[in-house]
Amino acid sequence: MQLDRLLRPRHVAAVGGAWARNVVQSCLNSGFDGQVWPVHNLRSSVMGIRCFKSVADLPCPPDCTFIGVNRTATIDVVLELRRMGAGGAICFASGFAESYAEDEQGEDLQKALKEAAGDMPVLGPNCYGLINYLDNAPIWPDVHGGIRRERGVALVCQSSNIALNLTMQSRGLPLAYVVTVGNQAVVSQAAIASSLLDDSRVTAIGLYVEGFGDIREYASLARRARARRVPVVVLKAGVSGPTRSLTMSHTSSLAGSPEASRALLKRLDFGQVNSVTELVETLKLLHLFGPLPGRNLGAMSCSGGEACLMADSACHADVRFPSLHEKQSDALRSTLGPMVHLSNPLDYHTYLWGRQQALQDVFHAMMLGSYDLTCLVIDFPRADRCRYPSWKPAIHALRGASEETGSRAAVVATLHENLPEDWSEDLMNMGIVPFHGIGDALRAAAVAADIGVGWGSKKLPISTALAKHGDRRRTLMDIEARDEFAGTELKFPQVLFARDCRELEE
Repeated sequence: MQLDRLLRPRHVAAVGGAWARNVVQSCLNSGFDGQVWPVHNLRSSVMGIRCFKSVADLPCPPDCTFIGVNRTATIDVVLELRRMGAGGAICFASGFAESYAEDEQGEDLQKALKEAAGDMPVLGPNCYGLINYLDNAPIWPDVHGGIRRERGVALVCQSSNIALNLTMQSRGLPLAYVVTVGNQAVVSQAAIASSLLDDSRVTAIGLYVEGFGDIREYASLARRARARRVPVVVLKAGVSGPTRSLTMSHTSSLAGSPEASRALLKRLDFGQVNSVTELVETLKLLHLFGPLPGRNLGAMSCSGGEACLMADSACHADVRFPSLHEKQSDALRSTLGPMVHLSNPLDYHTYLWGRQQALQDVFHAMMLGSYDLTCLVIDFPRADRCRYPSWKPAIHALRGASEETGSRAAVVATLHENLPEDWSEDLMNMGIVPFHGIGDALRAAAVAADIGVGWGSKKLPISTALAKHGDRRRTLMDIEARDEFAGTELKFPQVLFARDCRELEE
């Protein structure tokens, strides 16, 4: 199933009333330079653009159609679009399989929708659609907070509202695509993410997952992502009992066991995060540097309190702060003098504040440790009440030291609001990761290292034995399972056979 036209459209149709008009407005406000065609059987124009009575009246088959009509009418529109050779559709309506508990028609309607679509890709039902920030194509019926980018990360979410919230982040994360999938009646989350790998402007992929569908599709995504060196990070919902029930009523997804999910994601070399903020911080790191080769970090601040917080937070993330080696200590001593205790994390004290070259010498000395990531803890004052020209020398010193040593560098604010959006954007443009919060920063580094260590191993790709039986699902006996997964890294307890109890005792 080809998704190129749907994800990168040049001709867009919007069918329906208010929500469809919002899509037209989104395209116009963004400066989308393709064609936008409103479709409404009672209107002659929408926002000054000619309105067509039906999709059959359109000048040519649209690449992407937003369908904002009720659920039964949606099926008719999908069928017409498929017959005319459209590129794909977005089904906004709800009331399909996710409503099974309250409405017995829901599952039948979703089956009818799938049959109407045939081989035409359809997002949803029960989803907002997509925003392509790279090509300025927001096929989206609501507000969003992103801007056009030349490159960035792609988000593929089973929740439209989570996706919308992520577009509103002010942490400097550059978004390339935001795609919502809803019930995944026709096109799966894994298939969309796999298609986005074909766009070289995508630097990393973030998935919000409520329930996994066909594991073979995620395995295929993992192999393609690793081959193209594009890391994938997953925020998996459904770790609690109540949440597992909610996911079924939300997008008709079965959340499954959290233990099984963790094992699967680890086997796929997907990074797993535990919150939306961890997802954003990890994706920023991966956007700039890709997966980290290891877990060794360096940290610097002008406060002993901040240094202590960094060291303590490492206890909750799988990262390390190695001790300084002799070359680092000698270089630091020559700059800082005898009154500063040398350690990692380092409290370099405030008497160097504002002295860019002296700070750069300190940062350079720390980076001689060849850390996988070197962090400068620094919080900016409130812009509405304070001026902070003396903060700039520290940032420029970090950039200079990073360029001199070829080291990966990050700025870490202890509080999210203490790193303004304009500085976050500037830091990203400098090639420095802006982290909002110490805990999330260290966990992001750990997740990036999880992926890097996984990619660096020589283990076989996830077993393809799942594909042998097609769609036939059955429980394997122990001996069958051993044969089925022979040659993979799956481990089974040793088995010994005996002819009778006496032989077993021996």
